[in-house]
Amino acid sequence: MTALALAGCAGSQDLAQPTISTPVTADPTAAPPADVTLGAREHPRLVMAYGGVYSDPKAERAVARVVGRLVAASDDPSRTYRITILNSPAINAFALPGGYLYVTRGLLALADDASELAAVLAHEMAHVTANHAIARQRRAEAAAVVNRVAATVVGDPTVARETMATTQMSLARFSQTQELEADQIGVRTLARAGFDPFAAARFLEAMSRFASLKDATAGDKPDFLSSHPATPERVALAVRAARQVGGTDIGERDRDAYLASLDGMLYGDDPREGFARGRAFLHRELGIAFTVPNGFFLENTSKAVLASDGGKIAMRFDGVEVPEAMSLPDYLASGWVKGLIPDSVRSLEVNGAPAATASAISEGWSFRIAVVRAGSRVYRFIFATASPTGGFETGFMETVKSFRRLTPAQIADLKPLRVRIVRVGAGDTIESLAGRMGGIDAPLRRPLFMVMNAVKTNDDLKPGMAVKIVAE
Repeated sequence: MTALALAGCAGSQDLAQPTISTPVTADPTAAPPADVTLGAREHPRLVMAYGGVYSDPKAERAVARVVGRLVAASDDPSRTYRITILNSPAINAFALPGGYLYVTRGLLALADDASELAAVLAHEMAHVTANHAIARQRRAEAAAVVNRVAATVVGDPTVARETMATTQMSLARFSQTQELEADQIGVRTLARAGFDPFAAARFLEAMSRFASLKDATAGDKPDFLSSHPATPERVALAVRAARQVGGTDIGERDRDAYLASLDGMLYGDDPREGFARGRAFLHRELGIAFTVPNGFFLENTSKAVLASDGGKIAMRFDGVEVPEAMSLPDYLASGWVKGLIPDSVRSLEVNGAPAATASAISEGWSFRIAVVRAGSRVYRFIFATASPTGGFETGFMETVKSFRRLTPAQIADLKPLRVRIVRVGAGDTIESLAGRMGGIDAPLRRPLFMVMNAVKTNDDLKPGMAVKIVAE
C-alpha cells in the first residue's frame, strides 16, 4: 500500500516507505494518544470503502510538495500527517484523528491548479489541528446510509456484515461552525505557504458547478460537496478571508506543473471493477455487460453495481459463487432471499445463458430478483421499490434481458479513461476540445470540459494553454 507520511518538510523521496521527519520521544509502555488510536483503527476501513490506495508517482509527488509547504506554514509545523490518495472517482477529502488525511483521485482531477489542491488539504489539516475529528467522534451521528436492498432482502450474514462496516464508515458531517473555522484557518495557511488564498473560493465554486452537472445526470453520489456545502455565503466568506491576508494578485497557482502531474491519471471507474458508461455496465475481466433503462443512473462500487431512477426504484447487481450442481430455481429458494414468494420462481434463458427470476415482499418493500449463470459465476439482479407499478416490472425485465457475454473484440476495445493534458492549438474552441473527450456521453462533454478546466462560456482559450480532457 502506498501512502505519504509527511511532517514539517516536503517529504521523503521514497514514497512507498516514507520517513517521519520529527521523531517524538515517548514512554514505549505508554498507550498511544486516543486520536492516533482512532485514526489507525479507522484507516483500513476507509481505504477499503474507497477502492483502496491509488498509486501514481507523479500525483504522489505533487501532493507531497503541496502538503510539505502547508505543514511548514501551519499552526503546528511539528505535527505529522499521513496522506493517502484514494482510488475513487468521487470528489472527496477527509480527515481522521491522528493526522490521517485523504484525497480521492477524483478530487485531484477536478482541481485546476496546485493552489486549489492546497486549499482542500489546508482545510482538512485545519480540522486536525483544531481537533474537530475528536469532537465529531464524541457526537457521532448514527449511520445514515445503509444499502437497503442488501440489508432487507439478502439474508447472507457476510453481506450484512460488509454492509454494516461500510455504513459505519460513512463520515458524519462536521458542524457548520467547524467548517467555517476550518475555512478560516485553511485560507491563512494557504497564504503563509505562498499559495493563492483565493483558491479556496474558486474550488468551492468548481464543486458547485460539478454538483450541478451531476444533478443533470440524475446522479447522487456522496462527495466532498455533500459534507462541505459550497453555499454562496460560504464562498463569500472564503473570498473575504482571502482579502484579509492580501490583495487579489498574491500567491502561486503553479498550474502547468500541477496539470503535468495529472497526465495519464485514471479517470472514472477502476477497470478492475468494470466500467459504467452511460446506462451500460461493462466488465472486461468478467466479460459481461448489461444496460439499465432510460432515466436510471449507474453507480459502480467495489461491492456491487447500484442504479436508481431518482428515488422510486433501486437496483443492485453483483456476482456470487454457486455450486454447478445447484439449479438456479433451487438457489433462489435456498434461504438468502427474505420474503420470497415460492410460486413466483420462474426459469428462463437470457441471451443463451440459463436464468431464473422470483418475487419477494419484505418490510414494506417489493422485490424482483433474477439470477443468471455465466461461466463459473452466478450474477444477481435485485430490484426494489416501495410502490410497485407496471414500470417496475418493465424496467426489471428490460435490464435482465440486456445481460450478455462480451465478445473478444468487445473486450479488447474496453479501455479505462484517463486524464490527458493537451495544449490549445490555434483555432481550438471549447467545442472542438470537448469533442475530443472519449467515453463521455455527448451531451456532457462540453459542460464537463468547462468544469474540469474552470472555463466559463465566454472565456477565450489561449493557444499554448494546457487543458484537461478525458480520453482512453
